Amino acid sequence: MKFKFTVVFPILFLFFTSVSCVTAQRTENVVSTVTSQTKLPLTKPKNIILLIGDGMGLSEVSASLFYNENKSNFERFTTIGLSKTSSSNELVTDSASGATALSAGVKTYNGAIGVSKDTIAVETILENVAERGLATGLIATSSIVHATPASFYAHVKRRSLYNDIALALPNSKVDFIAGGGLKFFNMRPDGKNLLQEFENNGFEVNTTELPSEISEKKQAIILAENSMPKMTEGRGDFLPNATALGLKKLSKNPNGFFIMIEGSQIDWGGHDNDAEYLIAELIDFDKAIGVALDFAKNDGETLVIVTADHETGGFTLAADGMDYNKIVPTFSTGGHSATMVPVFAIGPGAALFGGVYENTEIYHKMMTLLSK
Repeated sequence: MKFKFTVVFPILFLFFTSVSCVTAQRTENVVSTVTSQTKLPLTKPKNIILLIGDGMGLSEVSASLFYNENKSNFERFTTIGLSKTSSSNELVTDSASGATALSAGVKTYNGAIGVSKDTIAVETILENVAERGLATGLIATSSIVHATPASFYAHVKRRSLYNDIALALPNSKVDFIAGGGLKFFNMRPDGKNLLQEFENNGFEVNTTELPSEISEKKQAIILAENSMPKMTEGRGDFLPNATALGLKKLSKNPNGFFIMIEGSQIDWGGHDNDAEYLIAELIDFDKAIGVALDFAKNDGETLVIVTADHETGGFTLAADGMDYNKIVPTFSTGGHSATMVPVFAIGPGAALFGGVYENTEIYHKMMTLLSK
């Protein structure tokens, strides 16, 4: 596939102070603002499905329209917003800081997993709702100890501390786990067998294939030594199938559920400036979104949110010279960019997610909706 270099003009972002918690006044303000705009009472969901396309900016989303053989599931959403992604001290965030903003509502430094800019552990939405009896799940196409999923259950100073992150998972409040990262659980430097620890804590463990049915136990499905294979290397329908299985499992809980589903390798295609890789991962993520939307449509009590932690690659769908009927995917960087990322929402409470706001507000909006 032919690439052309595109210059991306920098956009300056203002720094904003960290938000530490959701107060009663904040919740009241958010609810009153939305209800005054819509003239309707705020309907709260029983369940929230949060899908994160790692590195997914608006051009990546656009690729799901131009390169997808099927109609893009992004077109099914009714509410769209924009999220500002800068970390606590840098204009360009990384996945750890970006995910911690989404999971815990705080701006923190790049590399932080579930801790504030002062390295103090912060409670995540997953931990909070689990304490209140909701079921919880995490799905990723990366290792399950990678930055985004880790930020929902672990609290460490650096994202590279994979073995420390893995220690937290068997004893976490997650009920359904699917992804890669097997070596961090059964080939550890300390000799511990964390797969046995999962079983001791009431999990059914699968390390060879995604099961076709749910278990009465909690489920830990860890299928690759490190990350899952690329779509271009034969991963198949792991992500949409794991999404369907996870939703079937967690929806058994009468109190509701929260699940985070990550299209992890969209980001890696951007880092590699590999359009084929990126687009294949994006279309796979689109399939998982479709599974979530179909579940929510049938359920009627589920809010679906799709967003990103940041954009990667400065990805652009440019015209091929003067041929405006031909698109050439191009990149401006091998790293992340500071561009805002889209937020899509549909279902009870979706009206909260329109507008332009800091990424931390996604957490606060979700917590508002899950409050009693």
